[in-house]
Amino acid sequence: MSAQPHEFTPEGSPPEKNLRAIRRALVVRQDRDGFDAGLDVVLAEVRASLDLGRLNEFIHTWWLIACDSIKDPQGRRELYERAARVQELADVGKQIPRGDKTWRQLLAERGVER
Repeated sequence: MSAQPHEFTPEGSPPEKNLRAIRRALVVRQDRDGFDAGLDVVLAEVRASLDLGRLNEFIHTWWLIACDSIKDPQGRRELYERAARVQELADVGKQIPRGDKTWRQLLAERGVER
């Protein structure tokens, strides 16, 4: 799939819940790369199992990510930057610092309800 600019999705509105609209809404390269790789895996699973449930789960999960990408693209970029820093620390065997906030607090700040 070729990268599509995210401007096709009006700022602030969620994308349609289909593969093309979801991918188009992913503004961060790492999200698009993850989407493409995951889609290849899930399509292979669907071909083997003939069960569309896994594809529906994939679409829903990536729709949530796309909604977050539209809402806070800079936050998505920062997420990948932090993850890269943590991975670098782990690769050299250093202690990974813990944040001051729990996952529940972080999700609540982002407006995600459990």
